[in-house]
Amino acid sequence: MEEERLQKYLANAGIASRRKCEELILQGKVEVNGNVVTELGTKVTSKDVVKYDGKIVKPEEEKIYILLNKPIGYITTAHEQFGRDKVLDLIKINKRIVPVGRLDMYTSGALILTNDGELVNKLTHPKNEIDKTYNVTLKGKITESEIESLKNGVIIDDDYLTKPAKVKILKIDEEKNISRVQIIIHEGKNRQIRKMCEAIDKKVLALHRSKIGTLDVKNLKPGEWRYLNSSEIFGLTSIVASQNELLS
Repeated sequence: MEEERLQKYLANAGIASRRKCEELILQGKVEVNGNVVTELGTKVTSKDVVKYDGKIVKPEEEKIYILLNKPIGYITTAHEQFGRDKVLDLIKINKRIVPVGRLDMYTSGALILTNDGELVNKLTHPKNEIDKTYNVTLKGKITESEIESLKNGVIIDDDYLTKPAKVKILKIDEEKNISRVQIIIHEGKNRQIRKMCEAIDKKVLALHRSKIGTLDVKNLKPGEWRYLNSSEIFGLTSIVASQNELLS
């Protein structure tokens, strides 16, 4: 009978991403066969009784893959202690799923949710470079030199230089004193787009993630979602596989 690490077992059960499951183990929220486990090296099999917050969890046999057009005002964490609206509240299915990555409360757009712990881990791992496309509304008129700065990389979080991005101007409205730009990145730093714009002294008025890879939400209204089809699922896993081949 095959053994696997406890955090991987929990992720495959749709509890959270593997890294988040590691935190839950360290916090003493997981039991194996009646004993609280706080060691990340713990391995389990399908015969072990694993509980999270007192409830038995088992990996889901049926894998679910969902694309949501996240509306503004919802948070993407699976566990919320302050009573705020969660993206999981929008998807009424009898399966435990988790968001892949995050969008902050005031950012709308494409978000993948799944119970496939392996895919979550692969899509969120820093080494897997998956394009994410954002439409950004900025206060003021953006200049070509500022666009070049974003393309080449800017300093955020005091000392981190962002990787090269694809940036283009969509529209400049001089009457309203706003600019609309498209920014494509493959990193996933916290609030990265907002911080990149702050680095060129531009305030973000609206932020929408229109695409993850080739998946777009142009046909989904805010709050609407749909299941991914087999070719879309294959496309996601293929992107990750090709990136891993390039890095090996």
